[in-house]
Amino acid sequence: MPPTAFEPHDHSSCVSDGVAAVERHCAEHKLQFTKVRRRVLEILLNQHKAWGAYEILDKLREEGLGSQPPVAYRALDFLVSHGFAHRIERLNAFIACTHFDTHHAPAFLICRSCNRVVEAESDPRAGELGRAAQSAGFVIERTVREAEGLCPACVGRASA
Repeated sequence: MPPTAFEPHDHSSCVSDGVAAVERHCAEHKLQFTKVRRRVLEILLNQHKAWGAYEILDKLREEGLGSQPPVAYRALDFLVSHGFAHRIERLNAFIACTHFDTHHAPAFLICRSCNRVVEAESDPRAGELGRAAQSAGFVIERTVREAEGLCPACVGRASA
């Protein structure tokens, strides 16, 4: 099992493995994985935190890859629409998907102290929400689950 964002690990493998997987997927499905899209994905994979579109645009501007908001928004739209990234609604920000190659309903664990975000898997058909939908004859197609709290490191600092 790969490490989570809450565990210390080498981010360079997160970036290289994630980019390589997306590159393969794009090649297999004849999708354009441009330099800007690649760089935005690298930014999202680098620190396991949610990035706002304007934060991403600032990085792209510093690197000479674009200075207008549509540059970042188009790259983010591509990444999200193909399942390579997710929008964190609570933060109005984005993170890289950690299992884009499987159909899943992610749940996001957001540390309110250090801003790291972990993508966990959830099944919207299970639990209270699933039971409510089933009893109403409703078919769940998409859910957004976000939990805010403290990651293990921040809990340790708070109790010290």
